Amino acid sequence: MRDDYKKRYEHKHEINEEEETVEYIYGRNAVLEALKAETTINKLMFQAGEQNGSLRVIIAMAREKGLVMHEITKDKLDDLANTKNHQGVMAYIATREYSSVDDILQIAKDRNEAPFVIVLDEIQDPNNLGAIIRTADAVGAHGLIIPKRRSAALTGAVAKASAGAIEHVAVARVSNIPSTIDELKDKGLWIAGTDLSGETAFYSADLKGAIALVIGSEGNGMGQLVRKKCDYVLTIPMKGKVSSLNASVAAGVVMYEIFKQR
Repeated sequence: MRDDYKKRYEHKHEINEEEETVEYIYGRNAVLEALKAETTINKLMFQAGEQNGSLRVIIAMAREKGLVMHEITKDKLDDLANTKNHQGVMAYIATREYSSVDDILQIAKDRNEAPFVIVLDEIQDPNNLGAIIRTADAVGAHGLIIPKRRSAALTGAVAKASAGAIEHVAVARVSNIPSTIDELKDKGLWIAGTDLSGETAFYSADLKGAIALVIGSEGNGMGQLVRKKCDYVLTIPMKGKVSSLNASVAAGVVMYEIFKQR
């Protein structure tokens, strides 16, 4: 998927921590990729007077698929999408289930590749999560694992930031990151954490083979127990005045080193 994919759970009303309703996506690339990926779309809304360029393609594809469509005013679309950054189109979609950890490992097996998994320990900024998903797709990671609590979920903002990559990257949502790391170890993966105080520069480590890369939260980094579960902890040497990198940037730097080594 490309620029802006799933604006998924954005206009949802949370019923509880596990349950959300009224999922939708917005943005031309997001909707176009959903159509291409055969995502179940219940209804498509588009802005009156905006039938040009890629929106024309979207409308034509929607008509061909026999989708329910409504032409509405910009103000109404702003209100429904809860943003003015909808690019003239939004779609209500069926619930997309998260993958399981086993699903992610199966993807690696199906590709005949050593597993390459990204584990996110309480990344809470939707933009960071979306950017990490986008990079994970670019480097060929087999999936991401996020916690159910104290973490950004697959929301519309995440989908936007992922540039459509959510459609192509498996994301598992688990109750307990430390126990999931134990599960990955049992399946033969090495666990590489990332932290400013890490003992090994990322470019000096052997990152080939079955590996799970752990990225800590924006403010506190990896939790203490998660860090203890890591086989080794990587650091990104820095020369400038600023003491740390944005979480998604740090993740991208190390992911590309893994990509290079693989």
